[in-house]
Amino acid sequence: MIRAYKFLLRPTVRQAQALAEMLRDHCSLYNGALQERRDAYRHVSKTSVNYGGQSAQLKEIRAFDPECQGRWSFSSQQATLRRLDKAFAAFFRRVKSGETPGYPRFRGVNWFDTVDFPKDGDGCRWNSAPHDPATRVRFQGVGHVKVNQHRQVPGKVKTVSVKREGRKWFVVVTAEQERPEPLPASGSVAGIDLGIANFLADSNGDFVPNPRHGRKAAAKLEAAQQALSRFPRCKAKDRTGNHRRAVEKVAELHGKVRRQRLDHAHKTALGLVRAHDVIAHEDLRIRNMSEAPAPRPDPDSPGTFLPNGAAAKAGLNKSISDAGWGVFLTILHAKAESAGREVIAVDPRNTSRTCPECGHTDKENRPTQEQFHCLACGHAAHADTVGAINVLRAGLVRRNANPA
Repeated sequence: MIRAYKFLLRPTVRQAQALAEMLRDHCSLYNGALQERRDAYRHVSKTSVNYGGQSAQLKEIRAFDPECQGRWSFSSQQATLRRLDKAFAAFFRRVKSGETPGYPRFRGVNWFDTVDFPKDGDGCRWNSAPHDPATRVRFQGVGHVKVNQHRQVPGKVKTVSVKREGRKWFVVVTAEQERPEPLPASGSVAGIDLGIANFLADSNGDFVPNPRHGRKAAAKLEAAQQALSRFPRCKAKDRTGNHRRAVEKVAELHGKVRRQRLDHAHKTALGLVRAHDVIAHEDLRIRNMSEAPAPRPDPDSPGTFLPNGAAAKAGLNKSISDAGWGVFLTILHAKAESAGREVIAVDPRNTSRTCPECGHTDKENRPTQEQFHCLACGHAAHADTVGAINVLRAGLVRRNANPA
C-alpha cells in the first residue's frame, strides 16, 4: 500500500529563495503550456496539443533558458506538464458528462504552491545526508534542506513533493509499504449519523460534540478580513509591507482552522476504527446539500422575486462546511482500510423518519430537530440516535447481501 507523510522543512534563507524561484519557474512553464494549448485550439486548423508533444519540447526550452528552466529537474517539469494534462482530461470528462466544465485557468505565482518529483533519486533525494543527525532532503538547484521529521517513514520512498503554505515549506513523501496487520476484532458494529448540532451520533447512543472551529474563529477572521479590505486590489509584487502582512494574517487564521478540523477528524475516525469492526454511515451528497436555493420569480411583479430562504440556507451551508463531513469520511475510509475494518455507505433517505421499533415512516415522527416520537407505536428517542440505528441496520443488510 502507498502512504503519504508530510514534514515541515527548515530551509536557510538562500534555500527558501531558491524554492520560491523553483515554484515561479514551474508556474511559468504551466502557464506557457496552457497558452500553447489555447492558441492551438483557436487556430483555424484546430490543432490539438497533448502531453507527449509538450514534453518533447522540454529539451529545447531548457537549452534556451538555462538560467531558469534549465536548472530544475527534468522529471519535475514533466510532472508539471502532466498536471496540466490531467486538468484538461478532467475538463473534457465533465463536458462529456454534462457537468459544469471548468476550463483550466492560468495560475498566479501565489496560487502555484507544489512541485512534484515522480521518483526518489531523480532530481530529489530523501534522506540525502544519512550520516547527518538531522534528516535532509535534496532538491536539484536548491541543495540539502533540513527536515523536521517527527515520525519514521517505513518502506520504500516512491515520490517526493515540495509544498508552500504561507511562509512555511513542507515536504510530502509517499512510501510503498507492506499492508499492516489488521486490528484485533472488537466484536462491535456501529452506525453513525452526521449532523450540525452534534458532529455525529452513533447507534449506541453516544455523541461527539461539534467543535465548530470556524465559528469560534469567526470574530478574528472578520477583523483580519476587514483590515485586508482597506487595501486596494493589486498584484502581489505591488503590495506594500502592511498589505502583505494583512494577507498573511488572513491565510494564517484559515490555516489554523483547517488544521484544527483535520486534527478533530483524525482523532474521531481513529476512535471509531479502534472500537468497531463494521461502521455504517450515510452516503451524503454534500455538494448538493450545500447548494444555494433557486430564485422564486414573483408572477405578479415581473423582475422581482419572492423570499426563498436564501439567508437561512446560507447559514446552514456555512455550518455544513465548518463541520467538514467530507474530510472526515475520507479519513475514516483510509484508516479503516489500514486497520482491516469495514466501512459501508448507505442511502440516507428517511433514516431519521423511520421508527426503529415498528418501522413506521412519517416525517411527523420527527417534530423537532432533536426529538423523535413515533406516531404509530409511541417510541421516543433522540432523532440522531434513531438515524444512526437505521443506518446501521441498512448497512448490515447491504453487507449480508454482498458478502466479501
